[in-house]
Amino acid sequence: MDLQLQGKTALVLAASKGLGKACATALVAEGADIIIGARNPAALEETATALRAFGKGRVMAVPVDVTDAVQVADIISAAATTFGKIDILVGNAGGPPFAPFESFDDNAWQKAFELSLLSTVRFCRLVLPHMRKTGSGRIINIISLSVKTYVPGSILSASLRMGVVGMAKMLATELGPDNITVNNVAPGSILTDRLRQTMIPSGPNAPSLEEAMAQRAKDIPLGRIGKPEELAALVAFLASPLAGYITGTTIQVDGGAIKAPY
Repeated sequence: MDLQLQGKTALVLAASKGLGKACATALVAEGADIIIGARNPAALEETATALRAFGKGRVMAVPVDVTDAVQVADIISAAATTFGKIDILVGNAGGPPFAPFESFDDNAWQKAFELSLLSTVRFCRLVLPHMRKTGSGRIINIISLSVKTYVPGSILSASLRMGVVGMAKMLATELGPDNITVNNVAPGSILTDRLRQTMIPSGPNAPSLEEAMAQRAKDIPLGRIGKPEELAALVAFLASPLAGYITGTTIQVDGGAIKAPY
């Protein structure tokens, strides 16, 4: 299927690895021009080199810390200056730490707010003028399954990313007349470095990481951990003109792990 992304320009964040890299790969494979951002310049440039090997869309790498307002403005300016427009924003950031509620002080909550909610607010606000110029746009935020179900230790992620869910619903209404859609993608158990880190067992009788992942897979109807490219396929579709009537929603990619009938 041709997703009609040839000539579109996409800004993809946290794109040096994991879900962000998979999303950038899916978009550039469809012919989109890509601006990728992440904190590690070396890893980011390595990803950019891999994306350029497709020989399709143009690729630009700009190091960015999404919690730094100046750097956020700089990457958007660089994208607009280089490619002349921004059609697609894939908002993404590494999640805050996992631990029980009482483990986190005010400073931890402030950092989580800046990482998971305020960074999303900034990017959405700053790309809107560029999307309005072209008469359309796609905003896709990668969040967490914790907004749909209980995930142990995810109090910071769930609390702040629920704010992203609410914002997307409001923006979908406000931006509908501008033909700009706003959606969230909530990954379940997808095989990334973050999943491995959160599942590292502890204690003398703890199972191995492989055993822990196998146990997790038993609770998933499809019986396995997901692949980053499976989530990226949905992001690429939502970024395309073919998804023009989908907005204001949060779609989980979880192998059927959430069994609620809604």
